[in-house]
Amino acid sequence: MTRLSLDLLQQFVLVARHGKLSRAAEQAHLTVSALSHQMRQLEERLGRRLLERGPRGVSLTVEGCRLFEAVGAHFDGIEHALMRYREYRHDALTLSASPGIMSSWLVPRLPQLVAAHPELELNLQSSSALVEFEREPVDCALRYGRGQWEGLHCDRLFGEWIAPVAAPELVARMGEASHDDLSDWPLLGDPNPADRWRDWFQRFGGRLPARRVANFDSIDAARHAALEGLGVGLGRMVTSKSLIDAGRLVVLGHHYLPVPEAYWLVYPPRSQEHRGLQTFRAWLLAEADDYCRRLPMKAHEAALED
Repeated sequence: MTRLSLDLLQQFVLVARHGKLSRAAEQAHLTVSALSHQMRQLEERLGRRLLERGPRGVSLTVEGCRLFEAVGAHFDGIEHALMRYREYRHDALTLSASPGIMSSWLVPRLPQLVAAHPELELNLQSSSALVEFEREPVDCALRYGRGQWEGLHCDRLFGEWIAPVAAPELVARMGEASHDDLSDWPLLGDPNPADRWRDWFQRFGGRLPARRVANFDSIDAARHAALEGLGVGLGRMVTSKSLIDAGRLVVLGHHYLPVPEAYWLVYPPRSQEHRGLQTFRAWLLAEADDYCRRLPMKAHEAALED
């Protein structure tokens, strides 16, 4: 067998780590079809089946696990060693954030940052995958969760709360159905493993339907289904605000449910002395504080319960 390309092995390691071709392709800067072709090429070269492809992603075969165990740690070592040699500029900042918080909250506020600090160059990465700071040249990230990320500095920005949202077309179809009693509305499954619909009905009353119209494994997919009028979703108010303001989603009822998760700025110890991060962090914390002060009264009260 001729020598294998290191690119093929590196791409295989990315697929093995993420378990999804889409996430691995994003990090490798390839299309999903191109990465899938590369993986089939690797399997043909080795004469072994490495991946099992399914509707929810890919999993490693026994041979795939053996290969990952053999080469994965070596790529980790190489990437870790090269991190210290990457170009380091205090006037350039690389930030990762999920598409929702990036487009709905961060980007609309960036003109003020750029105007105040024209010397700062921002490199924005929109991705739902968590950054692996030990292997990726990323300085900081915006994350949604409970702030429990070992080895990272975490600055809490603001909390989140949820409310039932639906497309205007669905509201029109339901006619006289009460917005406060959702028992007879078609509900979309909540991607959160905790099943926040159960929390919603326990808190505000009503009969929890035995089934959902559809279930999803991501908040983005659930939001898109709500926009298409498939059913009522539990929308995160921070990331849904622009859609609500534009009239594409309607909040049903007058209740907001605070959730344990919040939005955080996270960064590894190596970024502490980054002057660009220091500038961005000070600006971001001030923006988050101003945002919390301007919340509508009911939403503000709900956020304080978090």
